[in-house]
Amino acid sequence: MAECEIIAPRDLTQSKLKEALEYDPATGEFRWLQTNSHRRIAGMDAGGLGVHGYWRVSVYGHRYYAHRLAWFYMTGEWPKQHIDHVNLDKRDNRFANLRLATPPQNNVNTGLKVSNSSGFVGVNFDRRSGKWLARVRANGKRVNLGLFETAEAAARARDAYAMRNHGEFFRAAIQ
Repeated sequence: MAECEIIAPRDLTQSKLKEALEYDPATGEFRWLQTNSHRRIAGMDAGGLGVHGYWRVSVYGHRYYAHRLAWFYMTGEWPKQHIDHVNLDKRDNRFANLRLATPPQNNVNTGLKVSNSSGFVGVNFDRRSGKWLARVRANGKRVNLGLFETAEAAARARDAYAMRNHGEFFRAAIQ
């Protein structure tokens, strides 16, 4: 999913954020520091689960992704890029689990799609040949790595290519 809010919010400063919320970098949770309504009581967890599975928090009338707020809270800089969840858990906003990423890097660090039938990232069955196809995306283009007799062989080929080309954002097809 493409992230929004890449542009820094005009009115939110790090000091205003820290007046409203407390962030625990070890747990990734935000808590309200002040009571300002029956729904926002000092000490309560802040935010809720958004439609795409990311935790979101409304601060001063604007809704933000919690992972972007965590980055801002800890660094004082609104992230100019995407924030990637290293372990793929969109709700795990521990600071150690967050890192800056370009859109292609963020897309590399994904898990299996719901429609995947092979059990491996980047591996699909090709009906015409009756073999397993390994492929990746590089520079916005799909790269076919070949046809293989087994899904495992295709996954190994995909992993070898991805490891060379995606560095720290590489996620193995074979776990």
